[in-house]
Amino acid sequence: MADQADFAELAMPLMDSLYSGAMRMTRNPADAEDLLQETYLKAYRGFGGFTEGTNLKAWLYRILTNTYINMYRKKQRRPDETDLADVEDLFLYRRIGGLEGATLGQSAEEELLKSFTEYEVKEALDGLSDNFRTVVLLADVEGFAYKEIAEILDIPIGTVMSRLHRGRKAMQKALFEFARERRLLPDDTTSQEAARNG
Repeated sequence: MADQADFAELAMPLMDSLYSGAMRMTRNPADAEDLLQETYLKAYRGFGGFTEGTNLKAWLYRILTNTYINMYRKKQRRPDETDLADVEDLFLYRRIGGLEGATLGQSAEEELLKSFTEYEVKEALDGLSDNFRTVVLLADVEGFAYKEIAEILDIPIGTVMSRLHRGRKAMQKALFEFARERRLLPDDTTSQEAARNG
């Protein structure tokens, strides 16, 4: 059983990371500060129930996420749940020219993301419904494993995997639209003419 006297020493170094997570969830500095304050208050009160030797960051993120769900989802209009089953796997990669376009030593994802501004990636992420956005944030931004995300959100690992997969596909589709607007895609009409004349 953890001692509340150790709380500040153990939990305070994680505050910047949790604030970043709160900002990504709320998209508003004042709301992020409120969420972080409420999270730390709940964590301090419940610290006696924390099992020493387990992942404190994951435990704090679970409190942060649950607090966000309870406090902020009620205030916001619930976004429409989009059926993403029709979004093709690796949609963005295939439309831009395939995985072979990646430079040596970088993943295709890293190569593609260099083409987009931080704002465009953030817009694609913000366009996801809460269920998908939270899982993508916890996995791809915060680096939690599936098992940790399942514990944080109190959902089965299969649900984590499904939401992460569908969330990533939705982001790929949104980034494809940005790529088309910025003319980063191969010119389809030139390719079609070459095929007819070839």
